[in-house]
Amino acid sequence: MPDAPASQMTSGHESVVKDVLSWLEQGRRVWLCTIVETWGSSPRPAGSWLAVSDSGQWSGSVSGGCLEEDLLRRTVAEGADYPVVVDYGITDGDRDHFRLPCGGRIRLLVEPLGSTASTRSGALEHVRQLAESLRSRQPVARRVSLQGVVELELPEPAAQPGIMFDGEELLQTLQPECRLLLIGAGEVARYVAEFATAADFTVTLCEPREAFSSGWGYPHLPLDRRLPDDLVAESFNDSWCGVLALAHDPRIDDMGLLAALQSSAFYVGAMGSKRTSDTRRERLLSLGLGEADLQRLRAPIGINIPSKTPAEIAISVVADLIAARHHLRITHEPCASYSGKENRV
Repeated sequence: MPDAPASQMTSGHESVVKDVLSWLEQGRRVWLCTIVETWGSSPRPAGSWLAVSDSGQWSGSVSGGCLEEDLLRRTVAEGADYPVVVDYGITDGDRDHFRLPCGGRIRLLVEPLGSTASTRSGALEHVRQLAESLRSRQPVARRVSLQGVVELELPEPAAQPGIMFDGEELLQTLQPECRLLLIGAGEVARYVAEFATAADFTVTLCEPREAFSSGWGYPHLPLDRRLPDDLVAESFNDSWCGVLALAHDPRIDDMGLLAALQSSAFYVGAMGSKRTSDTRRERLLSLGLGEADLQRLRAPIGINIPSKTPAEIAISVVADLIAARHHLRITHEPCASYSGKENRV
């Protein structure tokens, strides 16, 4: 079976950076809108991005849709050449017009990137460096002043992702996005892929079995047909990666689990009943896996809602992933030290 390039569904900051880089390389003007502060109810957290090009293209989100139209009009029509602070929801009329949640207020920094020919090369180099840091899975911080000075720097080792804004300068710390390898094409994997992507994970579906890959009916969820242990070794072995065995087939599940449990992956889980999970543990030990590594396996996978249907199982799995990611971002420790309630799936 020929190798295929890794197919990924992307969301979050990396996706926005990719789009911004493409627009700048085309010579377009771009504005990056960053939520720097929220009060009351807010559909998106501080640090969220919306990027807008001078052609009206956009990437990312800073609300549930109620602010994007105004920001698209404002940035393209007014085209600020220096960073400006924009507030929404200050007045009752504001909240009614933009349909902000009750009492909600959002402050954004609208930052021009390459707004003039003289600054375009600097903005392009800045975004290229930012894209490279994220691509190489390295934490990075952006420092932006209202005078238009933009710098990248290495954050402190224990720095958490987030925003600091004092009214004059923004410091935004970005950590690598959590990427997931899902082993085995099926209904559970389909829903996990869709729900996890919506929750800002980057997802790759792995399916080397011909019968399952050739019959896959969801072209918007592309498959990588390489073996899971090869993919773990190549792209899913750092502390910002998760590996989920969802095939119910030891021939490919075990390959991926053996590689993942000996890597730095923050989350390694496998689908199956408690009896299946116990049998799997015995099998992995017989294949040479150590007890300490085996303790990292989350099986049965997910939280106890309880769940039965593929969509319900996927919800329980993604909920557990979100909790583990939150723990990772705060403590910089993998899922082994995070204890959540296991589901029986």
